[in-house]
Amino acid sequence: MIQVVGIDKGYGTQVLFQNVTFTLGKGERVGLVGRNGTGKSTLFKILLGEESQDRGDIIFPKNYLVGTLKQHLVFTEPTILEECTKALRGENAAFEQYKVEKMLLGLGFKTSDFNRSPKDFSGGYQIRLNLAKVLVSEPDCLLLDEPTNYLDIVSMRWLSKFLRSFRGEMILITHDRGFMDEVTTHTMGLWRQKLFKIPGSSSKYFEQILLEEEIYEKTRQNSEKKRKDLQDFVDRFRAKASKAAQAQSRLKLLEKMPELEALNMMASLDFEFNFQECPGKILVEAKDLEFGYAGPSLIKDLSFPILRDDKIAIIGKNGKGKSTLLNLLSGELYPRSGDTQNNVNLLIGHFGQTNINRLNLENTIEEEILSANPMIGLQRARSIAGVMMFSGDLAKKKIKVLSGGERARVLLGKLLVKPTNLLLLDEPTNHLDQESVESLTLELQNYPGAVVIVTHSEMMLKDIAKKLIVFHHDKVEFFQSGYEDFLSKIGWDEEVPVEVTVKSDNRPSRQETKRMRSELIIERGRELNPLKKKIEVLEKEIMKLEEEEKKLELELIEFATQNDSKKIQERSQRLGMVKKRVDEAFEELSSVTISHDNIFKSYEDKLKELDI
Repeated sequence: MIQVVGIDKGYGTQVLFQNVTFTLGKGERVGLVGRNGTGKSTLFKILLGEESQDRGDIIFPKNYLVGTLKQHLVFTEPTILEECTKALRGENAAFEQYKVEKMLLGLGFKTSDFNRSPKDFSGGYQIRLNLAKVLVSEPDCLLLDEPTNYLDIVSMRWLSKFLRSFRGEMILITHDRGFMDEVTTHTMGLWRQKLFKIPGSSSKYFEQILLEEEIYEKTRQNSEKKRKDLQDFVDRFRAKASKAAQAQSRLKLLEKMPELEALNMMASLDFEFNFQECPGKILVEAKDLEFGYAGPSLIKDLSFPILRDDKIAIIGKNGKGKSTLLNLLSGELYPRSGDTQNNVNLLIGHFGQTNINRLNLENTIEEEILSANPMIGLQRARSIAGVMMFSGDLAKKKIKVLSGGERARVLLGKLLVKPTNLLLLDEPTNHLDQESVESLTLELQNYPGAVVIVTHSEMMLKDIAKKLIVFHHDKVEFFQSGYEDFLSKIGWDEEVPVEVTVKSDNRPSRQETKRMRSELIIERGRELNPLKKKIEVLEKEIMKLEEEEKKLELELIEFATQNDSKKIQERSQRLGMVKKRVDEAFEELSSVTISHDNIFKSYEDKLKELDI
């Protein structure tokens, strides 16, 4: 449990947040939301002691361990298995190493990777290794800032299951609202320099924020009207002797009334692509595409059309060729065999991860946007820069001083002004906040042209994709249906990681396994026994209440025939109370039973692990 009391943070004249107060209760998994720049990551740094607050206190329990995903990569061990194993706590290293192996498999590593150096892997896989180190350390609390970046769908689904079963506390920042709502029990957000926390999903949080803002605005308007009426009365009757006392009284009331300020509009990205009509039904025809780098082909025997209003998603595990296929469609790569036939009026807009590195570092933001379409003029370029949250003098900043996320927004700005009828988008949401992701999703749904997108957001896949290109089973296929159909008809075979088949000499002995099994059974009983007792108490209470309910109903019939209104009223009131308590008891029984079953299953899984 963490207590945060009245903390402020700002830089110079910029105030990030004020009087932030919240408690992270036992077992709570909280999604932290807010626009880019509101201070989410700064709050994390304060909780981790990497930055200090300007005012206020943070209270941690004694010996409370907080685990966080480090973006700074430092590896000291020769293999990834050793690197991850050193993060373990506890004495049963042999058994725990087996857990490490399962953790690595779940995050997309292969058994053959275990003895490779961490430095052999790409930056994305090194981030995964850091995530594995955090998870195996079994902290009391997890602080995770964008843990799904660089994860493919299969690994994200595994991580979602893991976090849902995590028994400690957690605060999560992610641009993927679907992922957040799957794994969290509460939502809190930084909004107008304040922090609000509620039980429930991010959607419920934003609904409450909007409702509170509506109430505030109505209150402000009513207050303004009342102030105006009071001022009118004072102005009219101040000089009249007969009304002077009343005017003076209203003036004092006017002075005491607080003046509520109108709320400023919160900045958000507003996407509107520059669509240009393309005559003809087919934009691109891909025929028998085959492509590979130095080794075997990543793509083979792939044929599909892109129709003028298609919405196609490319899905699959990382490293299989999704971005490569986008680069083939954009003309940045050429196939080994086969070809793509383009409509003569095709206009491609390509957002690729490598394209961010092709921005002219010496250009200002407005100059870089203007370079995508000189016909729009400097004023329009400045307007687009403002849409991308670089308003005013910020548009004059040079590209070379921008962060990776800011450069991604510049690239999106260039895409908005460029005339297009086919959008090729490679993970366009990685550096956007949740509101901006929703704005982009809505625009892509309404975009009149074709969209081919690589994304690991299952929410976006369900909202946008009408067709799929699927990398799985060591091949690539064109699937003429949406993502939910894919899940129901095919699904992800790779979701269940292959168990480690080679038994390590470091596995616990039979005697050690027996001891650990006994400890688990004792621990299971310690957790389940109070829940069993609670279930028994609730079941007895429900039976007793249902008997009373039947009795009261019979008495009501009897008193109705006697026309005894007083007793009818008494029994009716009691019957209502009994029925209400029965409903409450059933809800409580359902909740306790679910908790009991979940805990029982988690211990069964642990006991099965010992038997393997």
